[in-house]
Amino acid sequence: MSDSHDRQAAWDLLCEYTKTEPLRKHGLAVEAAMRAYARKFSGDEEQWGIVGLLHDFDYEAHPNPEEHPVKGAEIMRQRGWPEEIIYAVLCHADYLELERKTPMDRAIYAVDELTGLVIAVALVRPNKSIHEVDVRAVRKKMKDKSFARAVNRDDIVKGADQLSVDLDEHIGFVIEALKPLANELGIAGPT
Repeated sequence: MSDSHDRQAAWDLLCEYTKTEPLRKHGLAVEAAMRAYARKFSGDEEQWGIVGLLHDFDYEAHPNPEEHPVKGAEIMRQRGWPEEIIYAVLCHADYLELERKTPMDRAIYAVDELTGLVIAVALVRPNKSIHEVDVRAVRKKMKDKSFARAVNRDDIVKGADQLSVDLDEHIGFVIEALKPLANELGIAGPT
């Protein structure tokens, strides 16, 4: 990957199109989970992380399924981003019905909704800390359809299945992947 398409360039692109802090934090969370899975599956950590960071960069400008992430992919192509990164970004949108060909394609789909649920669970803990979150707590909140209503539970289950990992193992893995970023994500608890 060239310097013009490195992590800093991905962050700059995210910030150019994403002005709200929650969506930027979501990108950082998904990046962390993607980097962790890249290590697990011997993938290119930088490339996987960039996919995580950029998967929703166009969402504020194009929040509907007719445009997101297709418009983002067009922007990325115009700017010369590698096609495998663009394809993986497109793969996170289940409604596009693209084949998830690589572990990177499957991982972005598997971690996207789950990172949001894990963070939501952390934010309702007594100390608003990821260090108080375990698999059992996430599974319990998954069953509560009124909690974090926007999180698609079916995508979480289907994502773990497509990644060929046990759902509880997947949840635990993502919890651990987010812990190093707890401060940046606002889920570190009292300081």
